[in-house]
Amino acid sequence: MSGSQIPPDTVSLLDYERRFHERVDPAIRAYLAGAAADGITQRENCAAFERLRLMPRAMVDMSRASARSTLLGESLDYPILIAPTASHKLVHPDGEIATVQAASLTRTWMTVSTQASVTLEEVARASTTPLWFQLYFQPRDEETLTLVRRAEQADYKAIVVTIDAVVSGVRNREQRAGFRLPDGVRPVNLAGFPPHAPVTARYGSPVFQGMLDRCPTWADIESLCKRTSLPVLVKGLLNPLDVGPALQSGVAGIIVSNHGGRVLDTVPATIDVLPAIATAVAGAVPVLLDGGVRRGTDIVKAMASGAAAVLIGQPVLHALAVGGMPGVAHMLTLLQTELEVAMALMGRPSLKDIDPTALLVSRP
Repeated sequence: MSGSQIPPDTVSLLDYERRFHERVDPAIRAYLAGAAADGITQRENCAAFERLRLMPRAMVDMSRASARSTLLGESLDYPILIAPTASHKLVHPDGEIATVQAASLTRTWMTVSTQASVTLEEVARASTTPLWFQLYFQPRDEETLTLVRRAEQADYKAIVVTIDAVVSGVRNREQRAGFRLPDGVRPVNLAGFPPHAPVTARYGSPVFQGMLDRCPTWADIESLCKRTSLPVLVKGLLNPLDVGPALQSGVAGIIVSNHGGRVLDTVPATIDVLPAIATAVAGAVPVLLDGGVRRGTDIVKAMASGAAAVLIGQPVLHALAVGGMPGVAHMLTLLQTELEVAMALMGRPSLKDIDPTALLVSRP
């Protein structure tokens, strides 16, 4: 399904989500929007933001207000990045090319998925914005390193290793829909790799019977950090107890994420665990948040809780399905504008001014 014209009443990310559910094939919708098990974590990602209350300051000089910052040594116009999501061609024929064109127009950094439906090189050629490459460790070390070298050669700026999905989540909605990738949509970055059985529990596979024999560990992260010239971030960290091993392994950043509630259900919302993780990191590396961001006020809440930036995943696919490249650009612009409005009304002229006092109950 491809979108072309943005409905005039589409003025928020939630509008794009509503239109997405109206327009997209049910099986594809079950895959892209489906949550693990009962969807408790997926719902909590947004609900936890709704529970937080903002505390504005009055009569603040906003004459030099700016949402700019620096991340990993690069200038960032807005603290909003596109999160890695698979198979953009499921909702638009141009796939990740349309997405990266929208990212470039809005000066938004993009993280390209290992399971993208367009090669990482093609995405890079279409981009004028910094790109990160999301990596799943492959069963053979040489396959993992091949992907890293390709990202280096294509001028990607960082490697993002997903660490919270050693097996696929039990996604009942997807199972009921019987989703399979249609003809013409496949993880092209993995083309030429030897076939191997997917590590999945979705269809009753015996997970403990050999499927986790090559499960990656922090030693693999440390080895990767030493073998690439790019900064390595880990995505999927939820427990402050994992901060120490992550920092010791040499990571350049931590992305607090629960995989959009698609892997393990009933884990906490990311905004709820962010403050404790930021405290444990203590400024050693940037901490980013992924999951549940739907408003500019959500970004303010994340920054007040310790995030240097946020990542947006499902809303990108919603907008791509509804409006193609213009839809994604429009959605990102909406979020940027909402952030500026929130900062203005909060009396916070810079991102550095957004601290725990921006919340009704200050958090460490």
